[in-house]
Amino acid sequence: MTLFNPQEVFDTAAWSCKSCGFLHSKDSDLPFKHWPSDFTDHMSIRAVRFWQGFFRITTEHPSSYWKQCNACGRIQPFAAFSKHSGWGPLARQMECRSCKGAINAVLNPRRTKQQLHEASVKRRVADLLLEGENQTLDLKELFQRFGSKCFKHGGHLNFSNRKSWAADHILPSKFLYPLTKENAALLCAECNNNKHGRWPSELYTNNELIELSKLTGADLSLLASPIPIVNPAIDVDACVSRYLKVREKSNLAKRLRELKKLLVDYKLVGKLSQANKKILGIK
Repeated sequence: MTLFNPQEVFDTAAWSCKSCGFLHSKDSDLPFKHWPSDFTDHMSIRAVRFWQGFFRITTEHPSSYWKQCNACGRIQPFAAFSKHSGWGPLARQMECRSCKGAINAVLNPRRTKQQLHEASVKRRVADLLLEGENQTLDLKELFQRFGSKCFKHGGHLNFSNRKSWAADHILPSKFLYPLTKENAALLCAECNNNKHGRWPSELYTNNELIELSKLTGADLSLLASPIPIVNPAIDVDACVSRYLKVREKSNLAKRLRELKKLLVDYKLVGKLSQANKKILGIK
């Protein structure tokens, strides 16, 4: 994301005040009643210089920009949002620093190192199970379908800047949903990190879920579920067979423990063939 060009904004911008309806534009007369008319007429050199300064002030520095917090909804100066290291001047986190403090105060104590480790393991095992299930996406078609914009915050994305965007699993891979055309959303890197395996209804509004279903063909009732649902259509036996094709130096005992725990937690043991149950030592 880059700063607006002050001259381009002066030439093209028209900002209407929600309170009084005044249109801030180079084509508007200045509203200062105590100024002489030859000063306030928008064609005068004085008014032109005023509007040039006005739009330069509001666009040339990051501190001049404002942003709406994704959590509390307040519109605040950019200084109220933490930066993303190495990103452009307008790349800030989704929540203001006040909300980040509140969110972290709730979430951080809830998740011990052991819980974080278990969540990471479950996602890794799920990703390995899905090898062979994921489709090769036409990324240009994905950009076209989403209008080259991040679906969550609407910012324009540059196809050539691969680090700035992601093809996100709408239904997370950790619940055994492969990446397919129907299960892919275009997100900026920030929104993708913010989603981080969350179920769609945890991140998106009702209207966004409906629009996402229209764009992708995904099952709206599944997207809107208040709780995660493990993929009921996954071929568990095929996934397990692929998972067991390990490299020679892999820690086989560890991999089997992790696999069995995921199958038990997700209540997928009943979908295993007798042969695979026997191999895994599951009765």
